[in-house]
Amino acid sequence: MAQEDVFKKIVSHCKEYGFVFPSSEIYDGLGAVYDYGQYGVELKNNIKKYWWDSMTLLHENVVGIDSAIFMHPTIWKASGHVDAFNDPLIDNKDSKKRYRADVLVEDYLAKLDEKIDKEVEKAAKRFGDAFDETQFRATNARVLETQVKRDATHARFAKALNDSNLEELRQVIIDSEIVDPISGTRNWTDVRQFNLMFSTEMGSTSEGSMKIYLRPETAQGIFVNFLNVQKTGRMKIPFGIAQIGKAFRNEIVARQFIFRMREFEQMEMQFFVRPGEEMEWFNKWKTTRLAWHKAMGLDDAKYRFHDHDKLAHYANAATDIEFEMPFGFKEVEGIHSRTDFDLSQHEKFSGKKVQYFDPELNQSYTPYVIETSIGVDRVFLSIISGSYAEETLDNGETRVVLRLPVALAPIKLAVLPLVKKDGLPEKAKEIIDLLRFDFRCQYDEKDTIGKRYRRQDAIGTPYCITVDNETMQNNSVTIRFRDTMLQERVSIDNLHEIISEKVNMKNLLKKIDN
Repeated sequence: MAQEDVFKKIVSHCKEYGFVFPSSEIYDGLGAVYDYGQYGVELKNNIKKYWWDSMTLLHENVVGIDSAIFMHPTIWKASGHVDAFNDPLIDNKDSKKRYRADVLVEDYLAKLDEKIDKEVEKAAKRFGDAFDETQFRATNARVLETQVKRDATHARFAKALNDSNLEELRQVIIDSEIVDPISGTRNWTDVRQFNLMFSTEMGSTSEGSMKIYLRPETAQGIFVNFLNVQKTGRMKIPFGIAQIGKAFRNEIVARQFIFRMREFEQMEMQFFVRPGEEMEWFNKWKTTRLAWHKAMGLDDAKYRFHDHDKLAHYANAATDIEFEMPFGFKEVEGIHSRTDFDLSQHEKFSGKKVQYFDPELNQSYTPYVIETSIGVDRVFLSIISGSYAEETLDNGETRVVLRLPVALAPIKLAVLPLVKKDGLPEKAKEIIDLLRFDFRCQYDEKDTIGKRYRRQDAIGTPYCITVDNETMQNNSVTIRFRDTMLQERVSIDNLHEIISEKVNMKNLLKKIDN
């Protein structure tokens, strides 16, 4: 099945089963804004808890805050967002559609990479065990020709971005013969910069109002509270401050479901270090953060690092952790070495000293910062995409299953009476009363047991507990495992221990901590 079709099915599945709804749908929706349904909000909250605990429980020198969305407007001047928080946009004159110029080129480069990989795959099948991939890539004429084109385009692209040369960026698009996916033409406008911040007014009267911004990131709330946290928590360098919160960007080219939205949620941690030690910590956090993603068991091969072609104005190193979505490898988390830019800028614009006194060195300095910034919504999408499967069973039937990490699953177990009589529903509800204080449970008595299993598979419930006539005789139930569909007879008295061992969040945390 084409990956585009898979993605459409995932989007449809999210709506049909209560994970994600288009916002304001009864009013025909609002572009690039989504609501999380009853199962989506549970999964989202579990993701946030997994991240929060991985930061604050596994690292005794990382603490959290919750800063306001509204902030003094000068903060965004100091951070560079007012002047430099822009996307390069280009329009196609025939389709009247607008695109991010950098994304058009990145997609083109990805197609060249795919072309090379297909040549390698064909050769591998042809030569079998005797195939030497390294030699093939270095000698095959078609591969070399495509690689030269790819490297030359990439070099021009990276230079144009770093030089903020919009004319050259457009020329790269023209020379690469990149066409509009809708009109199929290359009738492009000039590339223009567009600021992404939403603005509003604060004040009771128009004369006394002040222009403020909805924050485009959560990081600045951490930076302006650096000294508050450091002094009240008696924190010593190195230490980190973590935060989860909403951010807002006026994305003109919003697409790919919840991957790029105008209102989204971030999980960010700023780690303050001594100047000169930032690259050591940058590499440590790269390793730690990749381990966090891989611990979920979605397939290690779906993750990769992607170093930035253009560094942000505040950074001296930056990389993304990318996940292979149905529409290609895309960023889910960024790790950046932000130098001392932010704290120095806030010191300059506020007129207040924002420095750390290091008792070991007996001197004050402005700390350097390593940032880990992850989009909750993008991780949500990566988990759904990595868990979604359509299977044909031995009996010829099909099922759709979400193999969600069990610790993150919205519903941990469903309790199902085999029939709606003989005291089975009452017994099933007794079991729920026994377990509901520790696990998110669901009771379901509608339809055949097979259809109920399929419903639970579709929302990713890892365990189904079936109550039958034997339950009434010996206090045992059948536990069905989502991934294998195998069933096991267990005592009701052992249910709590069995479920608890499998769904505990610490199972994920221990994988990171090893």
